[in-house]
Amino acid sequence: MSRVAFLGLGVMGFPMAGHLQQAGHQVTVYNRTAAKAAAWAEQYGGTAADTPRAAAAEAEIVFCCVGNDDDLRSVVLGDDGAYAGMREGSLFVDHTTASAAVARELAAVGADKGIGFVDAPVSGGQAGAEGGQLAIMCGGSQSDFDRAQVVMSAYAKATELFGEVGAGQLTKMVNQVCIAGIVQGISEGLFMASEAGLDAKKVAKLVAQGAGGSWQLANRADTMVDGAFDFGFAVDWMRKDLGIALAQAKDMGVSLPVAALVDQFYGDVQSLGGGRWDTSSLIQRLRVLKGQDI
Repeated sequence: MSRVAFLGLGVMGFPMAGHLQQAGHQVTVYNRTAAKAAAWAEQYGGTAADTPRAAAAEAEIVFCCVGNDDDLRSVVLGDDGAYAGMREGSLFVDHTTASAAVARELAAVGADKGIGFVDAPVSGGQAGAEGGQLAIMCGGSQSDFDRAQVVMSAYAKATELFGEVGAGQLTKMVNQVCIAGIVQGISEGLFMASEAGLDAKKVAKLVAQGAGGSWQLANRADTMVDGAFDFGFAVDWMRKDLGIALAQAKDMGVSLPVAALVDQFYGDVQSLGGGRWDTSSLIQRLRVLKGQDI
């Protein structure tokens, strides 16, 4: 068992840190809102720290799951940042969905201090975090990955190393681009089924058994038909992720026309007040375009 720290206790980080504690690791947590860290410590029996530096001070591995590039820098760098408290030979594992550039930047700073770095964004959403069934895509050295993988097994169903630092974030971009296209396609299909007078849920159940099947169709079709979007990964966060992917694609000279279009559609959903709705809420945009009340 390891002494670890976990920085960021949102809907993903809170249960992920809990799985580490339940697996027998000694966990110290930090959250920008101290009350959340205190609540975690009360629920799981670990320790809460006042700063990232204090949380990381005795840790062999520091895990992090925050909002974006700037949030990540704020908990890693500076006098109160994690790096200020980490020892030579320790390892930083970042579960934030961020840019490949910031992963490489922080890895370089860490290397100068003798600190290893693995970028390890996750897929599986809140349900995957709570159930310990996340898919984790990683970038870093083989030795750092191997060291992290043993501990990440507390909340992972699959982990894979895709290359050097930054490769994990690039893989997560691919993941989000795929999800965007799939959800839009399902939205159009289910909306067409409903408008045609078909039982859309029944249609989805059959289609899910054939070549049109997907995780999104199997797990989101019924709630999409019902207009229930109060769970899962929020539209605001999906737009953040797609923005990262589209910027990366532009730098690479790669065209992502479907992802760019769906990103605009998610902007329409935000305009409907759906920023915190689940990403499957794209179907609501089609209902509004048809003049239906939502």
